[in-house]
Amino acid sequence: MSSNSTDPSSLNSAASDVVGLDNNNLFNCIDRDNVHGLNLMVPEDAKELIKPWDQREQTDKFADSGVDDQIIIHVPFTQNVRIKSILLKLGRGEAAPRHLRVYANHPTIVDFADAETFKPQIDISLLEGESHVVEYPVRVAAFASINSLSLFFSESAGEETSRVYYIGFKGDVRELRKERDSHMDVPAANSASSTLFDRLAEKAGGQQTTAR
Repeated sequence: MSSNSTDPSSLNSAASDVVGLDNNNLFNCIDRDNVHGLNLMVPEDAKELIKPWDQREQTDKFADSGVDDQIIIHVPFTQNVRIKSILLKLGRGEAAPRHLRVYANHPTIVDFADAETFKPQIDISLLEGESHVVEYPVRVAAFASINSLSLFFSESAGEETSRVYYIGFKGDVRELRKERDSHMDVPAANSASSTLFDRLAEKAGGQQTTAR
């Protein structure tokens, strides 16, 4: 398993049932119309996993795997975000996936061949037997500026089908550096450095007038 792997026992109370509204939920930052998946029984079901917070526990919409127990869900964001945790509601019993690998910032979905080549940002052993949404904290440094994630679920208990009900994320929006810099621009005439600039210009001008 990767050095970035996360064992359920290390999550303790942090990976617990999520209660109440959280202002750090990134639902509004997800480009839901462009969420898609690989090896789904119904391809259109991928976007049904992206639900508002108050619908996170609903079980009428879900995605099942197709020919085997592996599913990849690609989630693009409308702007760069910092991910602090991944929220999941998964199938139970034989349909419960037990392993998740997460790949960040690939322009298109990571397919099954890519998944064997690329190193994931995190490799998680999923909790089993949970009936509610569970929060999995991630190493923020590895998810500091994210524009898309591909989530690779595998190794279901029954080894035939995996089911996912809900995918969500906690974090915050990362303001673009260019936008930050534009707010910090100070006109030269008003800046502290303008006086020094003027003195240097005058000195250079004086040297030019004496040069022959």
